[in-house]
Amino acid sequence: QVQLVESGGGSVQAGGSLTLSCRASRYTYCMGWFRQAPGKEREGVAAIFGYSTYYTDSVKGRFTIFRDNAKNTVYLQMNSLKPDDTAMYYCAAEGGLAYCGGGYWGQGTQVTVSS
Repeated sequence: QVQLVESGGGSVQAGGSLTLSCRASRYTYCMGWFRQAPGKEREGVAAIFGYSTYYTDSVKGRFTIFRDNAKNTVYLQMNSLKPDDTAMYYCAAEGGLAYCGGGYWGQGTQVTVSS
């Protein structure tokens, strides 16, 4: 079992930055971030396998996923935010699907970007 706790969401104007955190109850090799906007399907945003990282095209160059193994925590640094980035962001761990989905999930943290 893995418990995941996200934090760091909030409201920001377009062009601004936020950093999300996901603290796991133990080390997990594969961790990812998903987001779900109202009326849309949940989509994978970024994932980290060990120290290898992957991003969906819409966030490449703007978002960075990184980890602190001593804290069992994965971060999502989000820069140059756009209104389209508005969504509930979920942390995922140890899933066998893309972006580590299909395993454990956090409760989500809301990100709202205003124009």
